[in-house]
Amino acid sequence: MRKLAMVLAAMLVLIQYPLWLGKGGWFRVWETDRQIVAQRLSNDRLTQRNAGLEAEVRDLREGRVAIEERARYDLGMVRADEIFVQIIEPGATYQAPESAIRTVAAQVTPKP
Repeated sequence: MRKLAMVLAAMLVLIQYPLWLGKGGWFRVWETDRQIVAQRLSNDRLTQRNAGLEAEVRDLREGRVAIEERARYDLGMVRADEIFVQIIEPGATYQAPESAIRTVAAQVTPKP
């Protein structure tokens, strides 16, 4: 009777092995579910970024305001009738982009 119980227990373990540790076992299913959740979060984040980029492209194609803002902040450009003033807080170190220095220098050159 004891041998029969041992054989049945061994067979039960052998039957359970593929369910838990096999190719399509529960551990792989749980890991795959975790990867799917992580990928969905990544996709949502990228979808939001793409929507923002799409709105920016649409704005650049349709309006002059976005182009002007981009030129001011990214390239350091100013209008011909404007004066560029830069205020640096005490103790702060700031180095203007090279394009901003060239643009301001071109605007401030004295007329002969």
